[in-house]
Amino acid sequence: MLKRFFPFLSWITTYNRSHFYGDVIAGATVGIMLVPQGMAYAMIAGMPPIYGLYAALVPQVVYALMGTSRQLAVGPVAMDSLLVAAGVGALQLTGIESYIATVLFLTLLIGSIQLLLGLLKMGFFVNFLSKPVISGFTSAAAILIGLGQLKHIFGTDVAQSSKIHVLVGNIFESLGQISFYTLIFGVVAITFILGMNKISRKISTPLLVISLGILAVFGFGLESKGIRVLGEIPTGLPSFQVPEIQMDRLGQLLPIAITVALFGFMESISIAKTVEEKHPEYELDANQELRALGMSNIAASFFQSFSVSGSFSRTAVSDQTGGKTGMSLIFSAVLIAGILLFLTPLFHNLPVAALGAIIIVSVFGLIDFKYPLMLWENRKDEFFLLVATFLMTLSIGLIEGILLGVLLSLLLLVYRISNPHIAVLGRIKGTDYFKNVSRFPEEVTVDADKLIIRFDAQLYFGNKDYFKKELYKQIQKKGPALKYVILNAEAINYIDSSALVMLERIVNDLKEKGIQLIVTGAIGPTRDIFYNSGLIDCIGRENLFVQTFEAVDYCSNQKERSEIQERISLQSKTKSL
Repeated sequence: MLKRFFPFLSWITTYNRSHFYGDVIAGATVGIMLVPQGMAYAMIAGMPPIYGLYAALVPQVVYALMGTSRQLAVGPVAMDSLLVAAGVGALQLTGIESYIATVLFLTLLIGSIQLLLGLLKMGFFVNFLSKPVISGFTSAAAILIGLGQLKHIFGTDVAQSSKIHVLVGNIFESLGQISFYTLIFGVVAITFILGMNKISRKISTPLLVISLGILAVFGFGLESKGIRVLGEIPTGLPSFQVPEIQMDRLGQLLPIAITVALFGFMESISIAKTVEEKHPEYELDANQELRALGMSNIAASFFQSFSVSGSFSRTAVSDQTGGKTGMSLIFSAVLIAGILLFLTPLFHNLPVAALGAIIIVSVFGLIDFKYPLMLWENRKDEFFLLVATFLMTLSIGLIEGILLGVLLSLLLLVYRISNPHIAVLGRIKGTDYFKNVSRFPEEVTVDADKLIIRFDAQLYFGNKDYFKKELYKQIQKKGPALKYVILNAEAINYIDSSALVMLERIVNDLKEKGIQLIVTGAIGPTRDIFYNSGLIDCIGRENLFVQTFEAVDYCSNQKERSEIQERISLQSKTKSL
């Protein structure tokens, strides 16, 4: 029980020197990355930059003890930060203190929802976030993040918005206030980051940009030329503080909390699964991951942090630099704690434009161009789902965009299962195998007196009418020669009460027309439904077969027996005459 809720107990007993070395290197590298990223993502969330370092402290330690992934790097991420900013920003709070208090309470709600879902073993909820929806949302959010950071590159005050037409309008209105020196600094910083990324990905370019930016401000007096700096940053570790419980805002914050909780978990579990494939020594537990993230966010809210989840870039670095266990996160947290205790005065002269440049370059990589092109070539329905989510996220808002995207994906799913694939089968010449007549017209033979049809979905109230319409369409095509309808039920795993009534009516109607319905390949759960509902008495136990060829041979033999009996009867009548 303890190992299930505290997975670190399963690896701490075998911890050795080789693990220690890899974890120290990985932890130090991730910690160095977290310094610029944490402060930058705090700015996206609308929080003072120091809160980004707070978010890189306690949550890492909690996840190290409770998470099942040994390489996942938990901390502040761009998407969660933007969702938080969009949700809390819409409340139109007055004053930074009120804003921070609301964000901390929101973080507590996010963690509580994740923990509750984990305890109820409801990790499957994340499956409702399909890849086209996520891709469309992520690309749109990346554009909004990038545009939102232009104010730091221009040195202007631009009102934030999660609607692109409003945000672009605000940016154009501020163009007359552009600070020339800030613009030059921002463009140089972006160009430098892009150039360094092409030269080598191993260098911590964001940290290098921050270091050079601080030196430039200090050496050339850039603050006096209008370039904004972070200013005084509090020294010391975050104190334990119970979040202000805002019950009057619970109704407004709950939809935001649910969205961030599910999206953050989806991000984390996707990243963790990718890394797990390289490490067969452990297995992920999705529900425990929910519990671990939930406890990380709950602890974060008590130590002045906004919501956290798994980071793809930092996880990849942790894995590549030799991270073996959750100790790498603890070492990373120790490094952040050291910076908070002793080095925060060094960030006084950090140009805000440098953080803006880091964010713009990093989120540009989140815009996916290949996946939409692949969908356009292969799955146009999912392509339009992606585009719809993308446009709704840009124009309506982040929370509304992803929720409407999920709704559209569910409607698309309902449409698919309401209009599933139906195939008319024919026998491959000289074999006992059957294929789709429309796909392999030259390879199969079709008997005039038999209709073999396969329905590739469960039968329920939503598609029963479609099934009946398509079945009678094929029956009509066959004409009066049709004597047998053979239903291949291999893909039918469930039949609801509405579909059962429909099937009974079809069987009785076919009997009146002199057509016999035969069922083949019905799996156990479907056979149980036949017997428990009494439908088997209508169909006839003798009309239930395991293989399709058995049913076809039975019909052929029955036809032969009928023809023989007719000949005998005819001969008897002739002799009597």
